[in-house]
This record gives sequence, structure tokens and C-alpha cells, in this order.
Amino acid sequence: MTEISRRTALKHAAGITGAAALGTALLPAAPAAADDRFGKAVEEARRTQRKIRTGEPSANGWEMEKAADSGGAVWTRPVSGTDFGVATRIEGPGTVLVHVIRRFHYEISALEEGDVTGWTHPDAVEAGLAESNLASGTAVSIRPGHYPRGARGGFFPGELTVVRDILAELEGVVRWGGDERTPHEALFFLGVPPGDPRLNKAVGKLERWAYEPEAGAGTHVDVFSPQRRKEARALRERQRSV
Repeated sequence: MTEISRRTALKHAAGITGAAALGTALLPAAPAAADDRFGKAVEEARRTQRKIRTGEPSANGWEMEKAADSGGAVWTRPVSGTDFGVATRIEGPGTVLVHVIRRFHYEISALEEGDVTGWTHPDAVEAGLAESNLASGTAVSIRPGHYPRGARGGFFPGELTVVRDILAELEGVVRWGGDERTPHEALFFLGVPPGDPRLNKAVGKLERWAYEPEAGAGTHVDVFSPQRRKEARALRERQRSV
């Protein structure tokens, strides 16, 4: 072997040995780096939650939040059949509230951008009243300018029949502000606390209807049928007595 080829061979061997040693040294670092990134992500999520969460419940028992669309439990979701969205609590609460909005839109009066208010900052609602549920993302206010708090009689009889039918269809999971001691007819809010099985039952029904062409919001509903009227009246009496 010549001196040049000998030196070349030695360099090649040294390179292989060095690369192997470097690779061995780096192997433990990869999981450590991943763990570090994960830890930072978790801490960032915790900081976000501390900024958003209040630790205080709204009137129906769901925790109020300080922001929407910011990493918490309240996000803006589209309202199918309209050109706007509404900020509500994710999953079950949002599903039933959007159903209320859609039936109102199809059966009482067509709604536009700006007609519906969802999540509202806790500082802008009165604690202890049903309107505080807006701050937890578990309520919506539909045309609040038409139905101001404290006033009754904002709906025509036929429209009120639809409102009662919507509530009965959801089996009492949603309440109407018009039944409050201080009426707030624009307000519809979740009437069950976190973990109540009635919410999951109502959501399951709505999810099944999504695959049935003759069921759900936007389909023909005979709100004056004797059975539906009976169920609506029974629920009205139960909710008014609470």
C-alpha cells in the first residue's frame, strides 16, 4: 500500500469511527429534545388556560371563560343554512344551541350576521342571572334588540308555539329566558349542568337526525300536532316551576 493510499484509508476509518461515535452520542439527545418540546407545549397550554379560565361558574354551572377562539373551550362554529357563525362551548352545548338558532331561522324569522350573540365576556354580563351563561359559552341571544331584557310579549302566538316546540324537542336541555322571573326573551341557554346525561341524549338525537332527510332543523315540523303541543305544555310547566 502506498503512503497516500495508506493515509486515505486511515482518514476513511477515522471518519467512520467518528461518525459512529457522534451518532451514539446523539441518540439519547433526540428523545430528550422531543420531551423538552412537549414540556414547553404543555406549559404554554397551561399558561393559556390560566389566562382564559375564570374558575367561576355561570348560572347553569358551566365555567365562564375570558375569551373565545383562544385555546379554551369556546370556539366560533358555523350555523348551517346561514352565512354566519356563533361562539359557543364546543361539543354538546354548541350542538344544541346551534339547533335552536337554525329552527328559529327557518321557522320564526330569517337571521343574518349580527342577529345572534354567543359568548360574551364575564365583565359584560350580570352574575347570577341567566345571561351569565353567555360567558360560559352555553347560551345565545337571538335578536336582543327585538326582545330586550325585562320585556314580555315579543313573540306572536304562532312564533311562541315554535319556541315551545323547540324546547320540548330538546327535552328540557335548553331553557328560554322568557320563562325567567325577569324575562329575557332573546336568550336561550343550557338548562343542565356539566355531566348531565340529558345533554348527551339530546346531542345523540340531533346527530342521528343529521342522516335522516325528513328530520331536524329545516324540515317540515307540525308544531300544532296534538302530541307535540301536549309535550310542549308539559315542559313549560316543569321549567316554570323550577
